[in-house]
Amino acid sequence: MEIKTFDLNSVSAWDELVNRFSGGPYLYRAWQEACLKTYGQKPVFLLAFRGQEAAGGLVLSRFKGLRSKSLVSLPFCDYGGPLAEDEEVKKSLVAKAERLSQEIGPLEIRFPEPVSFLPEGSTAKVRLLLPLPDDTETLWKSFKAKVRSQIRRPMKEGAQAICGGLELVPAFYRIYAQNMHFLGSPPHALSWFRNIVSAYKERARVVLVHLEGKPLAGAILLLTPQVATVPWASSLRAYKRISPNMLLYWRLLSLAVEEGAKLFDFGRSTPGSGTYRFKKQWGAQEAPLFWYRVPASEEKTSRLRPYVEKLWRRLPERVANYLGPKLRGRIAL
Repeated sequence: MEIKTFDLNSVSAWDELVNRFSGGPYLYRAWQEACLKTYGQKPVFLLAFRGQEAAGGLVLSRFKGLRSKSLVSLPFCDYGGPLAEDEEVKKSLVAKAERLSQEIGPLEIRFPEPVSFLPEGSTAKVRLLLPLPDDTETLWKSFKAKVRSQIRRPMKEGAQAICGGLELVPAFYRIYAQNMHFLGSPPHALSWFRNIVSAYKERARVVLVHLEGKPLAGAILLLTPQVATVPWASSLRAYKRISPNMLLYWRLLSLAVEEGAKLFDFGRSTPGSGTYRFKKQWGAQEAPLFWYRVPASEEKTSRLRPYVEKLWRRLPERVANYLGPKLRGRIAL
């Protein structure tokens, strides 16, 4: 087996490899293009060859953090990891990444599931996954009566869900940025979302819930032939009473069914958290993530984090939205 290294310009047929191994939306070239264009984070592609045919691959980001450089597969998302069915290939790709990290900095590989050949790693976060039926009527009937009632609630108020592309990104961003300020977390840049939607083209959708022309909730949906994933979703807390997020997710789920997806990925959550409970009510089941770090780091919540979040909330929203993207591009989570 031979492992070769490529950059974004020289790698060929990468997306075909992602589809071949059902790698998920973050593994596509589009994610790496957006990381590079928005934040200058350069990818490195490792391809494992047996003869002339690629037996697997691993994409890493040469990530420039706040204090140091590292290798991450992949930043700003739930998972990356090697693409291969053969465990030997996966081991070889990870071993190559470990050797590269000795030259660049710490290594982090976010696997979408636990792996047997790496006994140590973090499983503190889980994805929430929902198998999808072939039609929206069956999907609707699968929900509990309480969930269906909550979906109808914003509709009775006159709210509507619309689907589009780049033209809806600014409206989505206003909701997202306001929500991030409330949570005490720096937001991504507006250009990040524009670059994501542009790079993914027909594989990306922006969904908004409107009430009398005012956007109340929004999300971005990324599609592969089998999986529909929601990396970002936000709603205005001032309208929590009418549950616009329930209509938002109904539209996201029904859109995923219409596009032929077989699995809906609600994204990562901490078990027992509010977002975890929200996703579980749709019938989603948890699937542990496995984050592997070299050198290993302890998993513990920083005592400073609540204070930092509190301080960030106290910043004027304009200041937070100006400073946030400058910091966010250097935070791999």
